[in-house]
Amino acid sequence: MKETATVEVKGDITNTFLKTVSAFANFMDGKIIFGISNDGEIKGIKNPTEACLSIENKINDSISPKPDFSLKVNPRTNVITLTVYEGMDKPYRYKGKAYRRSDTASVEVDHKELQRLTLLGEGRYFDGLPARVSSLTFHHLGEALKQKLEVADISTDILKTLNLYSERDGYNHAAELMADGNSFPGIDIARFGKSMDVILGRKQFTHQSVLLQFKNAVETYRTYYIYEEIDGVERKRREMIPEKAFREAIANAIVHRQWDIDANIRVALFPDRIEIHSPGGLPFGVTKEDYLRGYVSVLRNPIIAAIFFRLRIIETFGTGIWRIRQAYSAYEAKPRFDITDSSVNVTLPIIEASRRVTSEQQMILNLFKGGRILSRAEVSTQCGMEKNKVLRLMNGLIENGYLKKMGVGRGTQYYIE
Repeated sequence: MKETATVEVKGDITNTFLKTVSAFANFMDGKIIFGISNDGEIKGIKNPTEACLSIENKINDSISPKPDFSLKVNPRTNVITLTVYEGMDKPYRYKGKAYRRSDTASVEVDHKELQRLTLLGEGRYFDGLPARVSSLTFHHLGEALKQKLEVADISTDILKTLNLYSERDGYNHAAELMADGNSFPGIDIARFGKSMDVILGRKQFTHQSVLLQFKNAVETYRTYYIYEEIDGVERKRREMIPEKAFREAIANAIVHRQWDIDANIRVALFPDRIEIHSPGGLPFGVTKEDYLRGYVSVLRNPIIAAIFFRLRIIETFGTGIWRIRQAYSAYEAKPRFDITDSSVNVTLPIIEASRRVTSEQQMILNLFKGGRILSRAEVSTQCGMEKNKVLRLMNGLIENGYLKKMGVGRGTQYYIE
């Protein structure tokens, strides 16, 4: 059995599993399976009934507050499965420390993450915390409300309805972010030549309303990736990158980023792609698999998300990745999503690249239709080209986002996403 972010295997019972109990209780449901060695050999646990009692006592004595969990024994193999459920009373600590999963390891959270866990345990979010200022103006929000919802003027009652203001606490961080001016970071856009060594221009949209940040980012995109083409007697608008995909990617970056990190959303404009880097990794409780399937049910900034939804900047909570993929559904080039512990990165390739696929590359792509997964040798045999040439052509397709590969060495296989 292979370990993952949500599955850990243990050959026997030692206290090391308690870090993982803390991690699962803090962030996501997970399983710890006792009686399977790291190489996958099923060994079982002697006296599993007593062992379950020992596991339960270790958790009750060592994890505070007590997490919700269950134990199950396979009577045939004596393998014990401990299922730990994500809890509401975060942070769950082992020896005074809270843990999270980093791939297949359980590591201590840093100070920022501990603060965020504490907020979640209290049912609060960063964008709902009291603001650092008491005087704000909302010209851009007012214009957006007037245009989209026909709201005449910004009033205290409107701000309360939008959850930006309360009588007890005054403005919150979401109000600061929606206000015309604030002290938060924003969006840093740089335009490059063929590589990052060639910088053609740079724009920064910081300390301003997130609504204005979004608008300015879209206008910058339109400057470089939309053009008009004369087709007969008609002038037609052409998109080098789907605007729908760019809008979704920028909106997602604003709504889901960690606003307590003093770093800008970075947007890199290249002749063949746009790269968008959002600070903060994934929201708590969202796995890479959930994200890549387009399922983001956990909102990091629910107040900001709700306003973006009201203003129809985002259409449905948690569907941004799906909508980006849909925008590329008619093209060979596909978007790429890369997730690290500290950032979420989206790459949007130009759709015009589909026209620059050579006839030989198109022949290779045709072999993968219908969801086929092939090795380099199989591609070489089926298209009648030598292996080195096939490898060169396939590497070009991978670089431009048409083809994906998995595995290493002789086990490497290729597919179209």
